[in-house]
Amino acid sequence: PHHRFLCLLGCWFRNPEYLRFHAALESLKTRHLPHHPDDPVILHREDMINARKAFKNFQDKARRGQFDAELLEVIREGSFRVMAVVIDKLALRQTYGDAAAHPYHLGLGFLLQRFAGYLNHINRLGDVMAESRGGAEDRLLKESYVRVYERGVWMTRAHVFQSALSSRELKLKPKSANIAGLQLADLLGHPVKQWILRQ
Repeated sequence: PHHRFLCLLGCWFRNPEYLRFHAALESLKTRHLPHHPDDPVILHREDMINARKAFKNFQDKARRGQFDAELLEVIREGSFRVMAVVIDKLALRQTYGDAAAHPYHLGLGFLLQRFAGYLNHINRLGDVMAESRGGAEDRLLKESYVRVYERGVWMTRAHVFQSALSSRELKLKPKSANIAGLQLADLLGHPVKQWILRQ
């Protein structure tokens, strides 16, 4: 039951706003989470909630409260858009059986469709980056991205993606790369999923 619903969330930034968001996030981490620049603290929702690893000092409710308040302020002040896709994996499997698309890849297709549509609407190009999940999963996700880029998806033709996305290759970075946008997506994914399910 805890894994029935998949939420895939994308954060869309223009580059100057992204650089400001990254700087604000790093400043927040420096103030609250002692670390060395060569070994940065990565905001990971599960570690934060469970007060483990670099977040052990979150066992102190006052410290956790101060950090949470400042983190929410950094997010509030950021200039970005959020798009989320929530998939009921059980319903998908019951409806389509073995013909069901992989939920993660299906969610990626929906996100790319919305992102490319938005970029074409404002006449801009955009990059797409996802968090690396490891070996075979990364390869399959990259193949899924290339299929959408080269063939289109559902009622959206390939030229819509090719005119909006800057590369035919999906950029993948590990959690350890300290990518502000990937950390933001990790933090927002669960609460956004819960909000959508309550609606």
